[in-house]
Amino acid sequence: MEATIITIMALLFLSFVALGVFVTVKVAKAAKRGVDRTLDQARRTVEDTTLRAKSFGQAGVASELARLRLALRTSMRATQEALQAGAVEDASLKESLELFHRLSAHGLELDGDLKRLEREPDRAWVAGQLPELTARTERITGSADALRRAARDRAVRFAEDDLSTLSAQIDVEAGALRHWTGPEATPETAQGTAPGAGAARAGAPGTVPGAEPSAITAPDPRRTAYPWEKSARPETTT
Repeated sequence: MEATIITIMALLFLSFVALGVFVTVKVAKAAKRGVDRTLDQARRTVEDTTLRAKSFGQAGVASELARLRLALRTSMRATQEALQAGAVEDASLKESLELFHRLSAHGLELDGDLKRLEREPDRAWVAGQLPELTARTERITGSADALRRAARDRAVRFAEDDLSTLSAQIDVEAGALRHWTGPEATPETAQGTAPGAGAARAGAPGTVPGAEPSAITAPDPRRTAYPWEKSARPETTT
């Protein structure tokens, strides 16, 4: 009996140790990914700033190479962010995202070629390569821009369709709320005194003449807050 208890305790101890090691490894990996993302973002920012400075501060071949790299990186990054954000809500963009990944391989190759040419000492030969490099950059950025703009146009169109449907539903609801203004309304109902309404109010228990009708359901305080709403003032206890 004692041996069984000791065995169970040992197994529980080993389980807790294994769980602690697993959690520690997961936390360490997550922290490493966060550090890597921060370093990558900082490195991209530094590279973009350097390229921007070269494109404006230098002349000739160096300036043109920096301009091409900056245009390529800006277009590809904007397209990637737009497609990744849109694919979360629109599954049709996943195929576009796969096409962009294939395009990114060509963009990465071109960026590497431009980066190597920045260190090429023969500037005359590099100048001769610029037309072909410019054409490649324009083809890749043109394809990336087309994907990005199509994704945005698709999102805008869906938003417009949803707004049109919502506006039509609101118009129907507004008409239902103004039922007394219809052609079937009588003079008494148009004045807000439907036949029998006064008797019903007079005979209703617990009602006060002239008091506003209470809501059937109280508003939910956990409802979504919108930026155009004002915060409710706190009630005073005095």
